[in-house]
Amino acid sequence: MKQSKSASRQGPSKAQATHDKADVPLEKRVGEVIKHLRLSANLTLAELSAGAGMSSAMLSRVENGMATASLDSLERLCHALGVNLSDLFRQTEQNEGSAQLLKRSDQMEVVRVGTKHGHTYRLLSYDRGPRKIFEPFLIEMDRKSQSWPRFAHPGVEFIYMLQGRVEYRFGDKTYILEPGDAFTFSGDVVHGPERMLDERAKFLAIIMYPE
Repeated sequence: MKQSKSASRQGPSKAQATHDKADVPLEKRVGEVIKHLRLSANLTLAELSAGAGMSSAMLSRVENGMATASLDSLERLCHALGVNLSDLFRQTEQNEGSAQLLKRSDQMEVVRVGTKHGHTYRLLSYDRGPRKIFEPFLIEMDRKSQSWPRFAHPGVEFIYMLQGRVEYRFGDKTYILEPGDAFTFSGDVVHGPERMLDERAKFLAIIMYPE
């Protein structure tokens, strides 16, 4: 359906992807969660240690990851904090995530229906996973357009108007889209611009594909 303008370009050279995979020992993560829960409950070391039947010195060592508490001690701590043991360990799980920064100079223009007729499509994110989840585009159009493209695709599409007014067709209905308007619709119904109401128009279009 689309391809890059330059066949030699294989993707963003400066796109930054990072993964938060801090290699932190379990006892330290447990201690950090216990300390966070204690402070959230406005408890002092002495108050929590008394409620859990352990010394303040030992609790301090546990919170700082310098000592490993037994399961029995952890159960008593959880009881004093009002949480389940399973909740404690769930909060110690290390989160993994990803982020992609795509600088303007690395945003790739792609070829789609209407490109030769005054429509510009700039792809704002490169989905590198095994399955395409979404595609965000910055679309610019002008009145020089001689052809109004029509689309149909799986999933849901979201449009946010940035500049200009466009009459947009969705099936047998048309809608007037103006700056600040948000338009969400089923992608499998034939849709696309019907008529330009201003000299130029610019909008974000995000396609969200089904799982």
